[in-house]
Amino acid sequence: MNSIALLILIFISLEFIFNTFAAIMNLKNLHLVAPEPVRDVFTKSEYKKSQEYLRHNTIFELFTESVKFFILLLFWLTGGFQVLDKYVTTFGMPDILSGLIYIGLILSAYILLGLLSSIYSVFVIEEKFGFNKTKPLLFVSDFLKTIILFLLIGMPIIFLILWFFEYMGNLAWVYCWGLVVVTSIFIQIVAPIWIMPLFNKFTNLPDGSLKNKIFEYAKEVGFEFKNIQIMDGSKRSSKSNAFFTGFGKNKKIAFFDTMMKDHPEDEIIAVLAHEIGHYKLKHIFKATLLSIVNSGIIFLMMSLVIKSQVIFDAFYIENISIYAGFIIFGILYSPISLLTSIFSNYYSRKNEINADKWSIETTGLVVELSEALKRLARNNLVNLSPHPLYVFLNYTHPPLIRRLEIIKKNR
Repeated sequence: MNSIALLILIFISLEFIFNTFAAIMNLKNLHLVAPEPVRDVFTKSEYKKSQEYLRHNTIFELFTESVKFFILLLFWLTGGFQVLDKYVTTFGMPDILSGLIYIGLILSAYILLGLLSSIYSVFVIEEKFGFNKTKPLLFVSDFLKTIILFLLIGMPIIFLILWFFEYMGNLAWVYCWGLVVVTSIFIQIVAPIWIMPLFNKFTNLPDGSLKNKIFEYAKEVGFEFKNIQIMDGSKRSSKSNAFFTGFGKNKKIAFFDTMMKDHPEDEIIAVLAHEIGHYKLKHIFKATLLSIVNSGIIFLMMSLVIKSQVIFDAFYIENISIYAGFIIFGILYSPISLLTSIFSNYYSRKNEINADKWSIETTGLVVELSEALKRLARNNLVNLSPHPLYVFLNYTHPPLIRRLEIIKKNR
């Protein structure tokens, strides 16, 4: 093992150790009694159940991440990347097609691990805690649809990325950047029309008091949208959520059917106002811009290492190839993404607080927003006492108790 390989090994090992440490600290931070602000919603048994849910998920996550980490080390240090490279070149195909096979085989192994993990998570953990509503046939159907979508959308993108780096010289990263940006915007446009209906059924919200309140509120704050729909999320899980999709006047508001059953109308309005707040405060637009800039930086970094002989030597690969460099960069970027996610998560948490303020200021539903958040936390068995380090690394939303404190101050 050369010095660069040793440095990379230390780099990715530190990421694994740090994430593991944060998860363990998060487990140790569990409290015996529910925090005072949520005792009116969480019974003792429900609070205990939320802690058990966290324990089960954390232990399983630590196990799966450990398996992935040690499989990567074993494959790398035994020369697996080189063996696979030699295998795909025996087909005598052009480099790009060989690259698709190379990347496809590695992704297949990753997908298999993810599939096994999902099966246990859905049919053991989620089932144990009363969340799972997914039938085995639906699970298989979802998986096959996801694979087909990846083959139709993901593989052509990978093909073009390989082609750009093979033939477009120093500007290849710019073309890749443009490709990903255009594709992302395209998917955001077509997802509500073609992709999301493949997985869920959307029905229009019936006429009535709630629909009238939504239209009245949207008109007051100048939020234009096309329709209000209910998504049959209950066929997979009893968890709740709300969101909107689309652009301009074609935006659609969507509620999980579980949310419609579990929350009074004013709580739903308060949650919806929070989501609209993200749009009106331009959080979504800013997040999109940051994502675009980030993808450009990623491809620029990729262009600097994708043909580096030193990096290939560190992974025991004899011949430089774009496709192997593509995989190597993904491995190297993982620890970097831990650092970048700290900033993006902080920005996201700040936006959530501002969206809460927007909801309060435009609706006056202070109590209703607080109650909705508490009810969502109870129904989803949210961890009420996360460790600050774990929040710092992973949370895109402020912990519930912190949100409730801020909402109370803004009354």
